[in-house]
Amino acid sequence: MVARFGLSPQRSLGQHFLFDAGITDRIAGAAGDLTNCTVYEVGPGPGGLTRSLLAAGAREVVAVESDPRCVAALQELATAFPGRLRVIAGDALAFDEVAQVPPATRVVANLPYNISTVLLLRWLPIARHFASFTLMFQREVALRLVAAPGTGDYGRLSVMIQWAFEPRRLFDVAAGSFVPPPKVTSTVVQLTPRQHPLAPAEHVDLEAVVAAAFGQRRKMLRTSLKSLGLDPADLLVPNGIDPMARGETLTVEQFCGLARCLHAARRGIRPAATGP
Repeated sequence: MVARFGLSPQRSLGQHFLFDAGITDRIAGAAGDLTNCTVYEVGPGPGGLTRSLLAAGAREVVAVESDPRCVAALQELATAFPGRLRVIAGDALAFDEVAQVPPATRVVANLPYNISTVLLLRWLPIARHFASFTLMFQREVALRLVAAPGTGDYGRLSVMIQWAFEPRRLFDVAAGSFVPPPKVTSTVVQLTPRQHPLAPAEHVDLEAVVAAAFGQRRKMLRTSLKSLGLDPADLLVPNGIDPMARGETLTVEQFCGLARCLHAARRGIRPAATGP
């Protein structure tokens, strides 16, 4: 199929094709029982993982692919699984998942490296539309998803993901499993949407606070939070947070406290103290 459709991986598209059936079957298995389930796959390429998902019993796989060469190859695969593979030619960043896939859909994908983080953050507001996300990232990204406060990997992505999901690192995939081999190790991660966020906060306010805190990572919060356009003390004091602390030391719940104060301050409301 690769030869017939001229599927040489394109660096500009972040393509690293995964043909190892042992690995693709393992990823499909990690996603749970796919029987009578819709699966959404981003960047299926020639369909290595797609085949494993269908073989695992997925009722329907909705595959979004931007490379016309791969779309043609996937259409051929669709004829082998009548009515079970829906191939959509287009950009996953512009795809309306809520309109196109039913609730409780499972997302399973070897995400293109060049859009993985952007795509994940885009899914945050609609996370509860899905049952789970079983995704492959570069290992350095995977480590950030599960990082604890006070560690070098902890940052903006850690806070936002852990606020909305329960993340779990599953297993690594060696570079040699891909064509061409990437220069990094990959890691499969499972993200389970929380029924309710880890702590109360509006997404837009939490995103603003986290971006400010980690935008100048080595600066103290009394300085980095000034970029929000108000006195950092109005956020820090009600939460009992030391103004000399750095963002990397705060828990997700503490960031949510800052976000609630930001929300109140922007509306002229004096929030009640939430700190110790």
